[in-house]
Amino acid sequence: MENKSDWMIADLHIHSRFSRACSSKLNIENLVKWAKIKGLNLLGTGDFSHPIWLKEIKEKLKSNGKGLYFYEDFPFIITGEISFIYTQGRGRKVHLVLLLPSIEIAEKINAYFDTKGRRDYDGRPIFGIPCEQFVLDMMNISKDIEIIPAHIWTPYFGVFGSMSGFDSLKEAFGSQVENIHAIETGISSDPEMNWKIKELENKSIVSFSDSHSFWPWRLGREATIFKKTDSYEELIRQIRENNFIGTIETEPAYGKYHWDGHRNCNFSCSPLESEKLNGICPKCGKRLTIGVENRVEELSSSDKSDGKMFMKILPLHEIISMYKGNGVNSKGVWTIYNSLIENFGNEFNILLNVSRENLIEKSFDEKLVDLIIKNREQKIKVKPGYDGVYGQALLGEKQKTLV
Repeated sequence: MENKSDWMIADLHIHSRFSRACSSKLNIENLVKWAKIKGLNLLGTGDFSHPIWLKEIKEKLKSNGKGLYFYEDFPFIITGEISFIYTQGRGRKVHLVLLLPSIEIAEKINAYFDTKGRRDYDGRPIFGIPCEQFVLDMMNISKDIEIIPAHIWTPYFGVFGSMSGFDSLKEAFGSQVENIHAIETGISSDPEMNWKIKELENKSIVSFSDSHSFWPWRLGREATIFKKTDSYEELIRQIRENNFIGTIETEPAYGKYHWDGHRNCNFSCSPLESEKLNGICPKCGKRLTIGVENRVEELSSSDKSDGKMFMKILPLHEIISMYKGNGVNSKGVWTIYNSLIENFGNEFNILLNVSRENLIEKSFDEKLVDLIIKNREQKIKVKPGYDGVYGQALLGEKQKTLV
């Protein structure tokens, strides 16, 4: 936790208002406002493939000539998530995050996409391009494009997903696997779980939020801590050489696909219980949606740590919501949140740094302060999420759902 002045906390997987199920107020101004309140130092633009969003990026952001683009004093890099749905042995669905060195490269990629289909209907468009072919095509455009498999364990759209993914990166990317330098954990997994996969020993493990809004309980809820830089080239070097500082994660059990289960049957279970049930739901008799923990164990072949620091913490709104017994967007929660920000600057400072004594000195209730510290120490128990249902924080007899 030393040398925090050298930290650059980045959330590089986000979306714009042009992606499905995203806030209609998700614009650059709101992203910058709330990124600063959260304590983020760098954002991805998201959705570079959408024509209107890219037009706004070009109008509102100014390049520093090194691959970073600024709105006033806040930096972005050009990023986007693309969905690939195709057949390779069976039906495959894989989401990939792209980090780009410039708007010019974004325009070249968009010209490529225009030969494959439409990209104007969604900020995360769908193409039928196999992963191996896509990476090869991107490398032919620019070797500086960074391609990161997104939320790799998600059952339906993760490269290792139980429903439509692969059993290895080699199977997914073939001859291009060496051009995949990093994977994204997703909310349902953390670095420790990914260390169990031998194939990932030489890959960087990064975390980003995949946020669909600018609210601080979504934006930056997962992030990667880089060494401070004003250069895209240096940022990518840190990823490719596994040379960044660490990651901020949520507790994986909060993820919507951590355990096996059936949402419609209100049933979930651990991998051990699922094995006893032969993967069949005891309520409806159909196959369970196999979650991340089970899938990790299925593919597990190692336990070698890469030594990277990572922290598992809940967003501050979630902690205040537990304390108040009200929803994260309620007036009472916002009142306390705003007071904390006014006193201590930004959310990450409160979550990671501010001492118990300093919180008490500013007249915050001891029960709330204890929860903030308990969160920092990773001592909040969780009922695991499953089949699209978020996990629940357990506070005595109360349960609070992550939103």
